[in-house]
Parts: sequence; structure tokens; C-alpha cells
Amino acid sequence: MGLVGLVEASKKMRINVLWNSARREVARLSLGAAAWTATTAAMARNAVNDLPGGPAVRQLDLHPPVTRIAESQIWLHYLMLAICTVIFVAVFGVMFYSILKHRKSKGAKSATFHESVGVEIAWTVVPFLIVILMALPATKVVVAMKDTTNSDLTIKATGYQWKWGYDYLKGEGEGIGFVSTLDASHREMSDAGQPAGDNYLFKVDNPLVVPVNKKIRIITTADDVIHAWMVPAFGVKQDAIPGFVRDTWFRAEKTGDFYGQCAELCGKEHAYMPIHVKVVTQQEYTAWVEGERKKLAAKADDPSKVWTQEELLAKGEKVYAANCAACHQANGKGAGPIKALDGSPVVLDADKAHQIAIVLNGQNNGAMPAWKQLSDSEIAAVITFTKNSWSNKTGQIVQPADIVAARK
Repeated sequence: MGLVGLVEASKKMRINVLWNSARREVARLSLGAAAWTATTAAMARNAVNDLPGGPAVRQLDLHPPVTRIAESQIWLHYLMLAICTVIFVAVFGVMFYSILKHRKSKGAKSATFHESVGVEIAWTVVPFLIVILMALPATKVVVAMKDTTNSDLTIKATGYQWKWGYDYLKGEGEGIGFVSTLDASHREMSDAGQPAGDNYLFKVDNPLVVPVNKKIRIITTADDVIHAWMVPAFGVKQDAIPGFVRDTWFRAEKTGDFYGQCAELCGKEHAYMPIHVKVVTQQEYTAWVEGERKKLAAKADDPSKVWTQEELLAKGEKVYAANCAACHQANGKGAGPIKALDGSPVVLDADKAHQIAIVLNGQNNGAMPAWKQLSDSEIAAVITFTKNSWSNKTGQIVQPADIVAARK
């Protein structure tokens, strides 16, 4: 091959290299564009909007208030912010003015004085007046927040790991009680890493229902660790402490759905402990009370009733899905420190008293919470379900009478 041939071959090789490189770059850009399009489409599908009564997208300010207390808190917040801003501007204004006006380069001479009575009085009296100015309106709001007298309804909110129990103690609806748990579909979305919906991790199976324009007293306590009952739109946040009873109140002036969360770090399921309060008209509330009382009468436990295995399994499956599957999983395999129920020696043990005691009282310092708030038939059903599901084919049955005896 001559020199000319070598040159031509070299040119063709460079052209091929450049062409292949260009093709790879075009392919890379096409893949990038496709990925970008797919990501944009996914973001559009998962886009969320403001949740009425709950958090807003890119929210900067406090929640829109629906109670007088919440309005007072917002007013107090801005008053304190204004006072602090004035103090900031005044202090730093005087400081920077002094630095610039009386700097050494301008020939300023430092004043020499000792124990100035005027300065001592000024920096004692002025802060005192500022504190009084701030304390008076703050005290008025705090006192109003703590005035739970003359309430129309009294409801006890009990924090459990990880759900809320509500008991209507006084007023219309007295005697009604239920447990409010995160909707199972939202927990499944969280486990799958696919959040969706404006109310993600706020949907519960049983919201707290109250009438509009009525003073609602909330008594808080807890069964295991410290929780906190908080609904920002009401201006309410009250700790729920085991062994203690504390209270707060609100009077919602608008109907609608309002949301909050447990505001105290209470364990690994802390993020799955929402609060949903449904404020309805008086007529709707009366109808709801009547409906709840019918439900309670229909499912009232008869300790002497002997359930069939099929009845217990059907009921137990529902109780397990609502209360147990979040930790032990739907397949009973557990996860991490959560022990499996499938093949568990406690579940397989012919002595059912051991498992009943654990369900009623919990164990491992609350890692397995107590479930005394469930009815006798619910506990009997869920234990029977675990003893006869997955690979646990024990054939054993637990009756409500067994739970009644264990509670004594």
C-alpha cells in the first residue's frame, strides 16, 4: 500500500470512529430524553395538591385557623414577631450607627464613665417593660387555651403504639368508643415506596366525629409511651403521657375534615399515627351517634356465646389486617426485630394462656404493645386466626370467655 493509500485508510478510520461516537451520543441523549419524559410523567401522576384542613404544598405560614384559639395564636405569633423585629432593628441600628459615626479613623474618643446610674436604670427598665408588653397578651391566650370548663362534649384520646383510641365520656354520644388506625392501603403504599393522593398517610379507618360550634374537651393519656395529640387548624397540641391525664379543648367554627399527627416521637411507627377530625352539623352528628350506637349494640360481646372456628377466622382476619399486619406483615413473617407469627412457638403452644397474656399486656417494654382496648371477641378471633393461618394449622380455638377470664 502506498502513502496515498495509507492516508485514505486513516481518513476512513477517523470518519468511522467519529460516526460511531456520534451515534452513541445520539442514543445516549435519546435515552436521557426518554428517562426525563418518564420521570416527568411519574411526577405528574404523583403530584399532590393542598389538603383542605391539612398540610399545603410548599406551606410557609401557619395553618388557616378554624377556631378562635387558633386565630389568637396566629395574632400572638405576628405580634411577637413584630416586637422582636423592632428590637432587632433598634439594637443593630444603634450598634452600626455607633460603629460608623464614632470610629477611630474619624478621631472619635471613647467616653470614660463608671457605674452610670442612667445606663443601669435604662437597661433594667426597658427590658422589663418589653417583657411585660409581651407577657400580657401571651398570658391571655394561654389562659384561654387551658379553660376547659363548660364543655359540651368530653372525649378521651388515648395514644397507643401506633393508633388513637377515642372514648366519648360526656355529652351526646356518651358511651361510644373506637380505635382510629391508619388506613391499610396507605401503609401498603408506604411500604412499596409509592405515595399517592393528597391525603397520603392521613387517611384513617375511623375519624373522630364532633359537631360544629360546640366546645369539645379532649382528655389525653397514653397506654405505653408519650404521644401528643395535635391538630394545627384547631390550635391544639397536648401531650398524652402514660399514667397522667391532661386536657385541652377546641370549638370548630367550620364543618369539614381536619388533620393532624402525633407530635411526639413515639417509636418506629411514629409517622403512621395520623389524626382525622370530622366536624359536622348538629343534625349529622346526631345521626352519626345513633348509627354508632346501633353498631355497638350489634357487635356487643356475649361472653357466654360459643363461636365456630369459621366465625372466629373470618373476624380474626379483619382484626389482624387492621391492627397486626403493619408490624407482623400480612404473611405473618415479621420483619427485623418484629418476631414472626408463622411458626412461632408461642402461637403453636397448646397452652393458649401464654399468647392471650402477651396480646392483653404486651411485652418487651412496649415493642409488642398491649391490646386491652380490643373487645373480648376481637382478641379471641385474632388469636384463633394466628393459630390457624399460614403454616400454623393447630386447629386450636380461643373463645371470648377465655379472654374474660384472663382479664380478671
